[in-house]
Amino acid sequence: MVKEALRPWRKVTIGQRATLRESRDDLYGHDGHFLMEARMTAVPKEAWTVASAKARFSELIDKAKSEGPQTVTRNGKPAAVLVSVEEWEKKTARQGTLTEFFQNSPLRDSGIDLVRLNHPPRKIDL
Repeated sequence: MVKEALRPWRKVTIGQRATLRESRDDLYGHDGHFLMEARMTAVPKEAWTVASAKARFSELIDKAKSEGPQTVTRNGKPAAVLVSVEEWEKKTARQGTLTEFFQNSPLRDSGIDLVRLNHPPRKIDL
């Protein structure tokens, strides 16, 4: 067990998606007591590594269409999300015009008095 733990920079998953990177320096302090450094990462349960996403890209696309957004991780951290075209268009669709936005503003009838300064334009050399 100790020999296994001393393998330098072995990545281990523990608990709730926490990642543990260990080396000789991380495992034992100056006084010889056992230490451990763990970092929590917000990696979804169904995440793809870059290598598996490249190798099975067609499957990744199919899952994005059928199951929703798919997260791709690099070095254990979220790096990208693949979504279907339908979901992308739904999220990025324009909702009304600029005129409608200003007409529906809660400040429209608030009585704010905006004063525009009447300065002449500045002179520039052409």
